[in-house]
Amino acid sequence: MEIALEGALMPQEKLLLIPGPTPVHPRIIHSLSLPTVSHVSPVFVEETTKALANLKKIVYNRSGEGFIVSGAGTLSMEMALLNIASPQEIVLVVSQGYFGRRMADIAQSFSIPCDVLESEGGDAVPTDALKNKLSEKRYAVVYCTHVDTATGTCAPVREYAAAVRESGALFVVDGVCATGGIEENMDGWGIDVVLTAAQKCFGVPPGLAVSVFSEKAMGKRRDLGAISAYYADILRWLPIMKDPSKYFSTPCVNEIRAFYEGTNIILEEGLENRFIRHRKTAAALRSALQTLGFSFFTKDEFLADTLSVVLYPDGIDDLSFRGAYMNNGVVVAGGLGPLAGKAFRMGHMGNLSQNQAEFAVSALETTLDTLNHPFEPRAGVKAFRETIKAE
Repeated sequence: MEIALEGALMPQEKLLLIPGPTPVHPRIIHSLSLPTVSHVSPVFVEETTKALANLKKIVYNRSGEGFIVSGAGTLSMEMALLNIASPQEIVLVVSQGYFGRRMADIAQSFSIPCDVLESEGGDAVPTDALKNKLSEKRYAVVYCTHVDTATGTCAPVREYAAAVRESGALFVVDGVCATGGIEENMDGWGIDVVLTAAQKCFGVPPGLAVSVFSEKAMGKRRDLGAISAYYADILRWLPIMKDPSKYFSTPCVNEIRAFYEGTNIILEEGLENRFIRHRKTAAALRSALQTLGFSFFTKDEFLADTLSVVLYPDGIDDLSFRGAYMNNGVVVAGGLGPLAGKAFRMGHMGNLSQNQAEFAVSALETTLDTLNHPFEPRAGVKAFRETIKAE
């Protein structure tokens, strides 16, 4: 599948290696460029229906319901919470960083009681700590972020799912920085909601709030009756997901058609192949970075295959580095919160090819040379190639 994933940069184009959006494959760009069709046209109805079917395959779900709605990941978070939790229940947020705290803020905004079990930066909440917390009181819903884009922490979702299943609570996984790049097996692990968005591992431009609800989660929504939502109410969207020719709110037609193409690319590559490619790319990039003197904020056992939070070696200024790196063709993001100025965040997910990842390493060496920072020439590229070959 390497040929299908390749995409040369256009003149003046920068390789986007931020935590999202991610590089957009030419096939997806072509879908976006097609003339806009009616939102009730046969072609749009067919592609939306197939996109929903593909989405469920990507998260290993058979009997639940998928939702593709104009919005973004934060809307997915709100939809996931409001449709399965009420102000008369308690939610537990297992937080590895920024987006765990955001879910707690959303719960507070809708007066839904919420406890937070939070890890230290770069670490993940131990599964035993989650089990102990679940034994203290009855939680209706447990939420966790699979990969937190501020800390780079990949949570042990499968272990969490087993613990939550024993408690009887519903389990919600925020897969915005994971779905389509790291396994999320809803049926096999017992996940009730996967919420995500288009612009990261799917490799589609921003604009869609995406989620899949298990049969159990759909039953909980029906049991709740009226909820404090209108646009975010999945029961209002469900008839449209069943038959996209029906109307509730005008969809972003071109974006959904592009998302359909994005799901096709994922399934053509094969889920296991895609997960392996993400692991190999992450390992090779980290090998190159370490060879060039960089280190990582996240503990080794929780490093994500989709994102790295990279600590600067002594003598490198954040703004100077990121500016020079961009001039050399690669865009990365700055650190958040206490990591601002101390680290940069490099996304390595979606349809990023091996050649593009190696280009990022070569451009990194050029950047270090520009900044007069000492390193062994071509050492990073060599480490990248050797790791890719060995993985």
